[in-house]
Amino acid sequence: MSDTRDTLNQQRHIQEQQNKKDQQGLDQTEPVTHAATRPGSHYPTPPLPAQQQQKPGLETDLTPPPDYQATRYRGSAKLENKVALITGGDSGIGRAVAVLYAREGADIAIVYLCEEADAEQTRADVENEGRQCLCLRGDVKDPEFCRQAAEQVVEHYGKINVLVNNAGFQEHASSLLDLSPERLDETFRTNIYGYIFMAQACLPHLHRGDCIINTSSVTASKGNAQLLDYASTKGAINAFTYSLASNLVDEGIRVNAVSPGPVWTPLNPADRPASDMADFGKETAFHRPAQPEEIAPAYVYLGSNITASYVTGSILSISGTPGS
Repeated sequence: MSDTRDTLNQQRHIQEQQNKKDQQGLDQTEPVTHAATRPGSHYPTPPLPAQQQQKPGLETDLTPPPDYQATRYRGSAKLENKVALITGGDSGIGRAVAVLYAREGADIAIVYLCEEADAEQTRADVENEGRQCLCLRGDVKDPEFCRQAAEQVVEHYGKINVLVNNAGFQEHASSLLDLSPERLDETFRTNIYGYIFMAQACLPHLHRGDCIINTSSVTASKGNAQLLDYASTKGAINAFTYSLASNLVDEGIRVNAVSPGPVWTPLNPADRPASDMADFGKETAFHRPAQPEEIAPAYVYLGSNITASYVTGSILSISGTPGS
């Protein structure tokens, strides 16, 4: 099992460096305006509360709490008796996917870096759906950890049917010159190496009818001036998805990706200055960020052979904006 402390220290070091740059040009004394409800929707809209979290970020500290339980979603055994391994499954999109997969009849294993409280909440949510949840702490940058994680899932459940690559690292930068080799390594090794390592670890256990789903981003196609390295990794994830889908099609293993726009998860307040969160998601057609429960059904669709048996090598965009 890999030691996650070095990764945590490296991520926080990058965050501290960026905080110092931000403080040189940002006024952090702006008044906090709390979330309002847009007519016709119960989801919060900007302005959102100013907040910043220390990496990797905790869903338990996010204000307002994300909507992830999808109470209006009714399961219909689309993943009955399947086993899903979800990286970054402790919070955000990963947690929402875990809940819906359990509601559709799957047992779950989640990989998380160090967020114990969030991981335990995900376990409780999955168990409330009547399914099992195995929590695995470790770093997807480590191929040996990925191998051990896959083996633990098979030892515990007897199989793996769906791999959801979802763990990610993001830290904004205003200049290309801010991207040190250490920062580039952290972003690329987490966001694309980690996907490849986990796919390699799971592939020997996958069979015809099983699938891999990668989490991409609208930044892969649209770019982002302050997320140069992150957007680049998401573009790489799209290329990896297309290529692996072609590589595995004869084995009957489908490979697809979901490409969200802004989503209300701990990833963003652990990246941005507190004052930037007020307008998070305002640029979308809905003038707000998505909630995790709005993204998770796409993973059910792609994960089930009932709904997506003829879908592979696809990037499913859920950006909240036409044409994205």
